[in-house]
Amino acid sequence: MSLNEVAANKCFDGKQAVYTHDSKATGTAMTFAVYEPPQAAHGPVPVLWYLSGLTCTHENAMVKAGAQAYAAERGLMLIFPDTSPRGDDVPDDPDGAYDFGLGAGFYVNATESPWNQHYHMADYITEELPSLVAANFPADMIRQGITGHSMGGHGALTIALKNPGRFNSVSAFSPVVSPMNCPWGKKALGRYIGDDREAWKAYDTCALIADASERLPILVDQGDADNFLSEQLKPHLLREACEAADHPLTLRMQPGYDHSYFFIASFMRDHVMWHADALDGN
Repeated sequence: MSLNEVAANKCFDGKQAVYTHDSKATGTAMTFAVYEPPQAAHGPVPVLWYLSGLTCTHENAMVKAGAQAYAAERGLMLIFPDTSPRGDDVPDDPDGAYDFGLGAGFYVNATESPWNQHYHMADYITEELPSLVAANFPADMIRQGITGHSMGGHGALTIALKNPGRFNSVSAFSPVVSPMNCPWGKKALGRYIGDDREAWKAYDTCALIADASERLPILVDQGDADNFLSEQLKPHLLREACEAADHPLTLRMQPGYDHSYFFIASFMRDHVMWHADALDGN
């Protein structure tokens, strides 16, 4: 599968670049970004995936999170995928709402029409894009970590839980921990997956924790001034699920922080170092 490099910049002695390719999973052109640390010039390096939230593209974290400095320090490759398929033929929320459709793929494989034609973000993130990265970059795919923000935090946690043995580390910033129990998630799962709530459990972190075959430690940072905290994010549900399943969780409530990239940038170093330690980065 061919890649088209559309932008490249030197960054902390490494390379920050943006690529496009034709995706079989989504049936559209897709865009993603890769940061290659300076250590990648000498051989394969561990990979840290960053999944973004509602309305975001590959660019938000690439530009705002400040992760490249820490990735360069520890020798980690960063992958920033987009959050949904895009294009004139890709259906969007009929009311133009921000929380569904374009920019809001929720990292699921849609089964309901018309969304099932293009919205296969779970397959894209777990199968197609990793294969593309492995074939085209100096990536050590044996050593992978995954993180994300909000909807992307949901994606990171559910993908790690559903793919035991693939990731050495997982973390999240203000994740949607139980889509089955919040308006964003009910809207997304109901439209993408249908009315069967049993099918929703495959994309709900709290439901997946109960039957997880791997006890991969989870790091979550959550601002206590986040305006989505009580209605959409509900981190107490994750704490309760992890306590019930004896799943290792570090949940840090950060006083005064909101849902923005100012919050993410403030704790990005902690997350990159969490992953680097698990991946034995240097």
